[in-house]
Amino acid sequence: MIAPVETKTYTAEEYLELEINSQERHEFINGEIVLMAGGTPDHNEITTNLVVALKLALKGKPYRTFSSDQRLWMPQLNNYTYPDVMVVAKPIELQSGRTDTITNPLLIAEVVSKGTRAYDRDEKFAAYRTIPSFQEYLLIDQYRLQVEQYSKTDANKWIFSEYSCMGDRLSLTSVAVEIALADLYENIEFGQ
Repeated sequence: MIAPVETKTYTAEEYLELEINSQERHEFINGEIVLMAGGTPDHNEITTNLVVALKLALKGKPYRTFSSDQRLWMPQLNNYTYPDVMVVAKPIELQSGRTDTITNPLLIAEVVSKGTRAYDRDEKFAAYRTIPSFQEYLLIDQYRLQVEQYSKTDANKWIFSEYSCMGDRLSLTSVAVEIALADLYENIEFGQ
């Protein structure tokens, strides 16, 4: 009989201390430290395209846009993660005592892979919904032309929209921005 492998449970303080000195990024979920997988070139291209589109559209407006190096804290769950893209209203709110961890995103976008699709759509989305400021969630597929948009309309009410044509335009609800899917998927060649 094989003995089960025991997983160490960490405190948030232990996680943050380890993360400061780490060469890699990790999420912190329910006391477990989880190594984040590296992204593909297409994942990085889509993320960059979205960040550039948002930065240009929001220039001079009271928002900040962050990419996957910015840590997010979900206080109700005491979880930490690094979303692919976040838009945050100014002034940004940081976790008390920290200068590197945001708590008030309006919009979060994840570029999904085959391995993260279900997690991003289910558990991660449920965790993000515990953040009071959170209003919009995008799941962007890197293998086919597909964007899923979840827009908060009221407490516990979300509207789902789906985009799957190169001529589609994604109209964000949390910030007044419209992005052409052709721009979001620029330089992406499907089926390779």
